[in-house]
Amino acid sequence: MTTTPARAADPQTGPGPGSGSSSGSDPLKPVAPGRAAVGGAQRPGGGGRRSTAWLLTAGLLTALVVACLLSAGIGAYRIPLDDILASVGNRLGLGGRALDRVGESVLWNVRLPRVVLALIVGASLGCAGALMQGVFGNPLAEPGVIGISSGAAVGAVAAIALGLSFFGNWTVTACAFVSGLATVLLVYALSRSGGRAEVVTLILTGIAVNAFAGALIGLFIFFADNAQITQITFWQLGSLAQATWPKVLAVLPPSAIGLLVAPLYARKLDLLALGERPARHLGVDVGRLRLVLILVVALLTAAAVAVAGIITFVGLLVPHLLRMANGPGHRFLVPGSALGGALVLVAGDLAARTTAAPAELPLGVLTALFGSPFFFWLLRRTRRRQGGWA
Repeated sequence: MTTTPARAADPQTGPGPGSGSSSGSDPLKPVAPGRAAVGGAQRPGGGGRRSTAWLLTAGLLTALVVACLLSAGIGAYRIPLDDILASVGNRLGLGGRALDRVGESVLWNVRLPRVVLALIVGASLGCAGALMQGVFGNPLAEPGVIGISSGAAVGAVAAIALGLSFFGNWTVTACAFVSGLATVLLVYALSRSGGRAEVVTLILTGIAVNAFAGALIGLFIFFADNAQITQITFWQLGSLAQATWPKVLAVLPPSAIGLLVAPLYARKLDLLALGERPARHLGVDVGRLRLVLILVVALLTAAAVAVAGIITFVGLLVPHLLRMANGPGHRFLVPGSALGGALVLVAGDLAARTTAAPAELPLGVLTALFGSPFFFWLLRRTRRRQGGWA
């Protein structure tokens, strides 16, 4: 077995590591981790990158705590920070004090379920985006862009419109999971050509899947009654307005499983970044790896869609920002994307509640408004670096 230090330019990931461009900070090459991330060999800047990863993790955690506290306190009924800490401490038996009846009800029955749900959904979408980009070897892969979110929403909408309840509170989640899994397998099969997922095919497949999913949702709306139409509209726009503790408990197990399993495959994703053949020579079962991670992506996406509806671009934007800051190594990128996704959705939900108060903007609309320009920029940048799509 021989190992070549440089690869030819790849139409999906741009020039290879030996082509003269730096891959350590290029967000358009998410799957070129470099030797330090794969073989353990030290290279210049390796220690600095680890320090950057720790600093980014600490910064994300700090920002996430601040965003959660702000989201719990800001709204039509304002709750001061010291009251929030006192009430939480009281509930945890750490001292503090209970608030008045209205304050306790607003904080524990309205605000905190919404904050926790935003954390779970954002972490799931961010992590799913990072995994999809690694599995497809493509910087433009994202559950919403290529139709996975819409496909999962079809299963949830079908469960609502048909009045299915065979799994109780788990019925919508189960239907979303099955539909999301079928969609992700379809997209993966159709976008592959010559052993890799092509950018143009991936995007066109996503367009077709989104259009077909929209048609199915429209069909279900046609046969639904008024109450069901209201619920279906929620899925289409994306929102956390109906957050409750039972919904948090319903979505927590599948999301927790996906978020705990995903980091275990970070090193194998780094090896897969070298290409399928080198990864196999290094002992990676590529077929099994892709199948397992596709299942994890479907689980995370279905769990998020089942409780929050269609929320796009979180899984595209967050991994790219972290990749620009710390490079493409998946050991930081996968858990970091979960933290970043949680931060984006908590902040986005706070903005959705307060920007047009007393009205509330749909969260999915808000993320699309900010994510779409980023996607256009990324698409043009990719095309310019690759010299066109031909």
